[in-house]
Amino acid sequence: MKRFFTLLSICGAMALSFVSPAWSQAIVTTERVTATLMTERPAVAPGDTIWVGLKLEMAPGWHTYWRNPGDSGLATMINWSLVPGLDVGPIQWPTPERQPYGTLMNFGYSDEVTLLARLSVAEDSPTGNAALSARVTWLVCADICIPEDGSFSIPISVDPTAPQASTIDGVHLSSVALALPEPVPGLVGASMTSEMLTIDAEWTNAPDGDVTFYPYATYLMDNTAPQTVTPTSDGFRLTVATVPDPDQLETLGGLITVGTGETQRAFAFENAPVTLGAASPPVMAMATPDMGLIAALLFAFLGGILLNLMPCVLPVLSIKALAIVKHGDSGNTRRDALAYTAGVMASFGVLVAVLLILKAGGDRLGWGFQLQSPGFVTVLAYIMFAVGLSLSGVFNIGSGLMGFGATWIKGDGPVGSFLTGVLAAVVATPCTAPLMAPAIGYALTQPPLVVIAVFEGLALGLAAPFLLIGFIPAVARALPKPGAWMETFKQVLAFPMYGAAAWLVWVIAQQVDPMGFAATLAGIILVAFTAWVIGRNTGESRMIGSGIAIAAAVGALLLAGVPQAPTAQSAQTSSASANWESYTPARLDELRASGTPVFINFTAAWCITCLVNEKAVLSSADVKAALENKGVVYLKADWTNRDPSITTALESFGRSGVPLYVLYDAAGQPQVQPQILTPGAFLEALETL
Repeated sequence: MKRFFTLLSICGAMALSFVSPAWSQAIVTTERVTATLMTERPAVAPGDTIWVGLKLEMAPGWHTYWRNPGDSGLATMINWSLVPGLDVGPIQWPTPERQPYGTLMNFGYSDEVTLLARLSVAEDSPTGNAALSARVTWLVCADICIPEDGSFSIPISVDPTAPQASTIDGVHLSSVALALPEPVPGLVGASMTSEMLTIDAEWTNAPDGDVTFYPYATYLMDNTAPQTVTPTSDGFRLTVATVPDPDQLETLGGLITVGTGETQRAFAFENAPVTLGAASPPVMAMATPDMGLIAALLFAFLGGILLNLMPCVLPVLSIKALAIVKHGDSGNTRRDALAYTAGVMASFGVLVAVLLILKAGGDRLGWGFQLQSPGFVTVLAYIMFAVGLSLSGVFNIGSGLMGFGATWIKGDGPVGSFLTGVLAAVVATPCTAPLMAPAIGYALTQPPLVVIAVFEGLALGLAAPFLLIGFIPAVARALPKPGAWMETFKQVLAFPMYGAAAWLVWVIAQQVDPMGFAATLAGIILVAFTAWVIGRNTGESRMIGSGIAIAAAVGALLLAGVPQAPTAQSAQTSSASANWESYTPARLDELRASGTPVFINFTAAWCITCLVNEKAVLSSADVKAALENKGVVYLKADWTNRDPSITTALESFGRSGVPLYVLYDAAGQPQVQPQILTPGAFLEALETL
């Protein structure tokens, strides 16, 4: 899309240049720019080479662009009209400046810039008076962008006896030429993956001051991303994140600036060889857990059992527990336990199938990846809210198609048990229980059949408690006896569902822009309206009420697809008072190179376990004080929305989901912390630093 608009801008500027009235002069003035074509000398001898230049003087607040304009804009173009014997080379671009605009980063010039080129006169060039003519188009921008153009023509004489003294214009062009970028003082090589561009530069003397890279290629790197420089034995290494799906280059060219302000120097290089790779080298090198299939299956099964204790699963399981109490010790309990298990395992089968398909397509995903979709989280919030309304008695669906859904809400019968298993599997994905993380991390590095086996082992563990109740009579007899208390208990269970819906809406607020969030809230109102219509629907009004309810439900689901994740990662934005920084691989490399201890919190807004750990442990005064006293830099890797660099980091530890907590000591060695944090254990880990 960016390329399309860039091409459109170029075509528009060129079209304007052809339809605009032409005139012949050395200076063109608009409301925003004064453009002057000049030469080093008005007369040249055959065989000479001199500077010619286009000087652009911008009104305050306006700017033009470098050869690579950055995230938006258009480079100035000069089309020369020359007599035989004269030739003008390519533009020699002065060093640009970074021009941030909102979430974009452009490269260009403000106030004034002179674009140079070398004019060469052939040895056999005809002598006499001639004209140096050019048609120039440029884009000048402030809060708006305006394409402008001009036709220039200045006299030049080809004379074997031409004097060599420079004019005032010549002095200016010579001073601009002296400030052009110098050649890089050594060899340059580069490597590029789908996530990171790395430049290795030989440097006679280590650069002193800020180092910034400006690429000649326009669709290559994230221009807003921080650029990290680390010393090497013969120079330095610069790393910066690439854009999604960058152009695959065989060679790389660009500028490297050192220093700032008047002391800044710029160095240029061309045709540096590029080594291409599919993924960045791990920023935190740790081997994938070396466990066999049997161990992975055991860990997955035990992790699934523990998943039942996670707060994201308990509200749904409470509904199923109510249905079991109602049935008591009967054949229905065994039937429903099997149906519930089938629902859980079928859901995990669909989940792993989608995961394998997406990974085969090149996506790098992990546990809970579907919750990185605002649309999916929105639908899940609607379901939780609707279940709560049903438990509160707002609606009770009748027979037929609507009755199919009723069994889910009420938890009665094999269909209801199956669908409750589906819901339990869906809401379990925000949580990562102990033992399951290494099992899933192992599975995602194995062939598809192993992945399926491990995920189904996790599903079987999640369903295991209800299998025990269904097939061991002593466990079923230990449950409370049915009674009038069940209606009150059912209504009480509505409030955990409302709480789960409220939490999911909060997650959406971390993922989308204000308009998307407003659409989500509108959908909540439609869900409530649907429940009310169904609850009021009796007798002859059944068909009309059902139609209205279905229309409202479809409207709610359509609105669920409206939210879109913003381009900026709002979930990673910290307040001024936060005691953490947003994680980037470059920032981690910088801290490790300087010998600074680092703590990384891999988290997500939809991960309840993560939020509990942050509230109970990481936000405590004792832990904050310990981090400060030990000089530990706290980095938060927020995976609420997709972030390939975080996915890579998780994979380097053999993990496929959050939470993950890693402490780096001053030597840069990582220590993985437990998934369930306690203040005492975490403070002890900090003491080891």
